[in-house]
Amino acid sequence: MRFRRVVTAAATALLGMAGLAITATSAEAAVGPRPNFQLPFPCNQVWNGDNDNSSAHRAYEIDFNRGGSADADLGDTVVAAAAGKVVTSAHQGSANGFGNLVKIDHGGGWSTYYAHLKVRSVAAGAQVAQGQKIGEVGNTSKPGNNISPHLHYEVRTNDAAWPDNIKPAYFNGVKFGYPNANVTSKNTCSGTGNPNPYDAVEVCGDDYKVIDSQALGSAATTYLLYNGTTKANCVTTIKATSVGTGSAVSAFLEVEGSARKTDSGSFEYYAGPVSAAAGAKCVKWGGSAGSVSYESPLEHCG
Repeated sequence: MRFRRVVTAAATALLGMAGLAITATSAEAAVGPRPNFQLPFPCNQVWNGDNDNSSAHRAYEIDFNRGGSADADLGDTVVAAAAGKVVTSAHQGSANGFGNLVKIDHGGGWSTYYAHLKVRSVAAGAQVAQGQKIGEVGNTSKPGNNISPHLHYEVRTNDAAWPDNIKPAYFNGVKFGYPNANVTSKNTCSGTGNPNPYDAVEVCGDDYKVIDSQALGSAATTYLLYNGTTKANCVTTIKATSVGTGSAVSAFLEVEGSARKTDSGSFEYYAGPVSAAAGAKCVKWGGSAGSVSYESPLEHCG
């Protein structure tokens, strides 16, 4: 199915070990498009992210605080940066320095880590929406480690061994300003959490723009996108229900005079991308979700 702050010296080595203990080290298939990550805090909150203040960091990890004193953030709400499935919700005990850890699998080989939590609000196996509360800022770690409250946040992929699988963090489509930056959360500012971690532009690519769409009932939406530089179209169907569970979904694109290209199957998050250069020719496009389907006439010519 397609997916489609201060740490003691003792904790330093342990966090490194955590990367080895929790993440598979064997290289796997190339990852899919990056999910539409948002800051893991409620809408409009401003947090300071720090990457270089901890010797435990090996790549693009971020420690978040926003208060002016050591315990100011203790108990603050932590939310999911994107929708996905909780694959870890546990105290790591003596295994590493993560303490209370929630790990969310976003599909496509992408996952996020939320460490040192005071409280874990979700259980392993749960499907969570973007912006849903998953815990509270804390200072849990390996017994005996003395750390101040903060959220340790990581984005990882499954295509490399630790620490090369720790990737730069993006929030609202913008790369975090490493090594230190203040970030304002746009998470669920629309009022509802997005159940799907992907949108059409992420699936087709940043150079594409949505030029048309068609709802497939409440189950999904099929999108037609266009790249003004390459003159190519792209179609993807983004699920809105049964997200994270494989279900029948498809996307197709047919350039006038050429064979139809289709991507269909039991996918967790989306079908596609299906792309082709159209130039000045018209296209048919569409898709399906379950028993609901759509096929456009020849349109969007030139």
